[in-house]
Amino acid sequence: MEQEIQKCAKLLLEGKVIAYPTDTVWGIGCDATNEEAVSRIYRIKQRNERKSMIILLDSAERLPMYVKKIPLIAWDLLSHVSRPTTFVYPTAQNLPKNLVHSDGTIAIRVTSNDFCKKLVRALGRPIISTSANIADEPTPRTFPDISKEIIAQMDYVVPQEFATSVDFKPSRLIKFIDDYNFTILRD
Repeated sequence: MEQEIQKCAKLLLEGKVIAYPTDTVWGIGCDATNEEAVSRIYRIKQRNERKSMIILLDSAERLPMYVKKIPLIAWDLLSHVSRPTTFVYPTAQNLPKNLVHSDGTIAIRVTSNDFCKKLVRALGRPIISTSANIADEPTPRTFPDISKEIIAQMDYVVPQEFATSVDFKPSRLIKFIDDYNFTILRD
């Protein structure tokens, strides 16, 4: 796995876009701090740039790098989630404008997937995690469900042997309202 991680990290640092397995469904990813690569993913997905995308981190300790003010309740929720959960945080920072929602929020999932965790760690930055489909089309549950149109636009596709998810559905999505309140956007 280490060789594959290093290969992917090198590609991401070069601004490339990859298809890769996550802790949920197959994703399209790039270096989340690379504005051009982020724009390319929007074009590949034919997605409006006003709809922000999820980024993956390898640990909660990295949150302060990308979120200016972390709600107090976030730390409790992070320590108690048992399935892939993405949190929408206020006050994004150190990320390209085209990745941050117009209201200043950013969706972040601290991944528990071994491949993703090691990839983020090797890259030293968050990676985009958006489903491998055209916007508004059904989310592909497994690799064979990804359209040839999407695959053809990837610079690299991680071998299927690294896919370990058994859930095959998008993550739960929770948005923080303030320090003590949140709302579930997708369960």
